[in-house]
Amino acid sequence: MSFVKNRVLITGASGLLGRAIKKAFSAQLQYWEVLGTAFSRANGDLIKLDLNQKSEVLKTVQNFKPHVIIHCAAERRPDVVEYQAAATYQLNVEATKTMCEAAVECSSWLLYISTDYVFDGKEPPYQVDAQPHPLNKYGLSKLQGEEIVKKNHAEFAILRVPILYGQIENLEESAVTILWKNIRNAVSCKMSDYERRYPTHTDDVASVILAMTERKVKGENMGGIFHWSGDENMTKYDMAIAMRSVFSLSPDHIIADKTVCTGAPRPYNAHLSSDRLENMGIKPKRTPFKQGIKAVLQPYVN
Repeated sequence: MSFVKNRVLITGASGLLGRAIKKAFSAQLQYWEVLGTAFSRANGDLIKLDLNQKSEVLKTVQNFKPHVIIHCAAERRPDVVEYQAAATYQLNVEATKTMCEAAVECSSWLLYISTDYVFDGKEPPYQVDAQPHPLNKYGLSKLQGEEIVKKNHAEFAILRVPILYGQIENLEESAVTILWKNIRNAVSCKMSDYERRYPTHTDDVASVILAMTERKVKGENMGGIFHWSGDENMTKYDMAIAMRSVFSLSPDHIIADKTVCTGAPRPYNAHLSSDRLENMGIKPKRTPFKQGIKAVLQPYVN
């Protein structure tokens, strides 16, 4: 008796989170056939796909016929979005609409990756049914994407996640690891000690997504909004101190900046409650920040 594998298509598979998700599914190749797409960084076994070209997207999805689509691709840099609103709308909103249409045509289940930035950060922790109120154009674009997902199919899912870090290709790839560029040398520098964040390892998020997807293909209802977040409350200053600490480096030159961050406005504390997933029994490990960041930054220490 032959076993038919489920097929999963991952957009943005060259990115920080997309790579972790692809790795998680690829570790289960006896059950999954995995197709990762990328654009500017398409290499190896990733196929190049311009998500702004509707015909290309529809053709790719029709040819692969995925049971599951995990839509990670997005412009996620808030300060970039503020000045590139039109291009961001095309990728974060219009491309999401195209992916949803393709999923409906192929009877695929779609999981859309969203963000804690859909909230204003004034009343944490945020449950999945909390009223969104984004403060910047990035958060607004992701919320618009959420609305499209919900309108296309009630059984499609939205997973909101906070600031992410994980195995990187360069320090600039994560808003967490980029801090190391400024603090690895013993030069006096200011670091924001105002907005609260919950740094979350991409491997943990990938484990959550794999668990959600496994339940879905077994027939369980996995529609609607979900949250997953690390549980360590940290400012950028706290992260910087932790980074120096794990490598036994003095933190004395790092100065806490108590003022509001410049650039696109950020929520003060948009802590996401993971209650819905945890109540369903989906409780992957949460990697302790010091443990996770040490492994990630080790190649960049010397």
